[in-house]
Amino acid sequence: MEPAALRSLVDAAAATSEPGTIVARIFVALRDAIRAGRLAPGADLVSSRRAATALGVSRNSVNAAYELLRAEGLVTIAQGRTPVVAAIGPLPAQVAAPADAIALSRRGEILCADRRADLYSRASGAFRPGAPDEPLFPREIWARALRRAATTRLGTASEYGDYAGLPRLRRALAEHLRRERGLVASPGSVVITTGAQSSLALLAGALSDAGDRALIEDPGYLGARAAFENAGLALLPLPVDEAGADIEGAPAERANARLVYVTPSNQYPLGIRMALPRRLRLIAWARAAGGVVIEDDYDGEFHWHGQETGAMQPLAPDVVVYVGSAAKSLMPALRIGWIVAPEPLAARLASAVRNAGAAANVHAQLALASLIEEGTWKLHLRRVARAYEARARILTDAIRSRLGERVRVGLPNGGLQLAVRLRDRAAEDAALHAAGEGGFSVARLSGYALGASPVTGLLVSFADADETRAAAFAARLEGAVGQN
Repeated sequence: MEPAALRSLVDAAAATSEPGTIVARIFVALRDAIRAGRLAPGADLVSSRRAATALGVSRNSVNAAYELLRAEGLVTIAQGRTPVVAAIGPLPAQVAAPADAIALSRRGEILCADRRADLYSRASGAFRPGAPDEPLFPREIWARALRRAATTRLGTASEYGDYAGLPRLRRALAEHLRRERGLVASPGSVVITTGAQSSLALLAGALSDAGDRALIEDPGYLGARAAFENAGLALLPLPVDEAGADIEGAPAERANARLVYVTPSNQYPLGIRMALPRRLRLIAWARAAGGVVIEDDYDGEFHWHGQETGAMQPLAPDVVVYVGSAAKSLMPALRIGWIVAPEPLAARLASAVRNAGAAANVHAQLALASLIEEGTWKLHLRRVARAYEARARILTDAIRSRLGERVRVGLPNGGLQLAVRLRDRAAEDAALHAAGEGGFSVARLSGYALGASPVTGLLVSFADADETRAAAFAARLEGAVGQN
């Protein structure tokens, strides 16, 4: 083989494939030529010295490519002579398959469905629901905690131990949740996960079988719907009104439901607190029906009026499984969440975490544990809660002063977002479009419904609100509502 021929092969391969290192380009060019029969068995390749000169690269790069060819059995290399194309026998003809040749299964169609395709006014922008304000993240405090964690000897936790979570974090969280949310919790009842979504997927898989029924708030959190549908559950609507989720208003099939999902402290997306009588009726139903209540304490750390309404789990730790995370208090991308369940169930869920490969990062666990133990996390929660309360007032006041009675919007009791109720779907569409044109990534309320939702409007985050943004958003909303 002549150096010019090698140069031609490499140039042709580079023009028809993804860019890569020179080693990869040489390897791919020669591999494809050998497989296609353009280089016959017994043919000499170019010496590494001449090939390097022809290609303008180092000999090491050429030799590395030749070693890859030898590893695939395509060439033989003997000391003191150029590589020789190996006799590999006839190869089957390669016919390129269409890009969509690998089809999803029925389960895969559910798993890969984009449930948020028509939900947001734009892909990114201000006021996006569920997104905390990144500048409030305690960077220096977290960095110091991570540096300490990185120098800590972990023992078996550095390998494949502690799938329920590091004992230190489980102890710290159990104490924190007992003190701040009133939970019935012990270190043995806490399981650390990679977030609320991971927790819901684990619980749906562990506590139900495909075909079982599950009740989910309507309108409700799309992540819970995804977790339950991925587990093969049939979903039933659990209606929500101004007193929260109402088990008595659910369909008659509720009697056979296995799971029920609620966000009682700060209902998502409407921001309503579930009244105590509703909680007690739901617990009574669960005990009578043999069901399990999954309580997602969504934004539970941001209650601006103390513990007027605590968590539901303390009322019935025998049938309520609690889910929480650090997504909003710190950052979603940290991927730290937790489940609080009766200890026998928690022990089994630890195996589920291992089997699902859903264990949280060990250094992040240590860092969070130290923040809780030092009281730093509690101080951080108070600081960001004050900031979010002020921003909620700014946005609520701007909308009320600009639109008056043309919309329904109330100052939420906590959380990161508020619901702006509009009269119909036409007004919702117009408002969503106007918000997107203004650079705001808000969501349509009707998109959170299981079926045809009677609730229309926008779900708007105030996490990054200031007076300028709030005024601009209110003006956009007024323009849209005034036209419909």
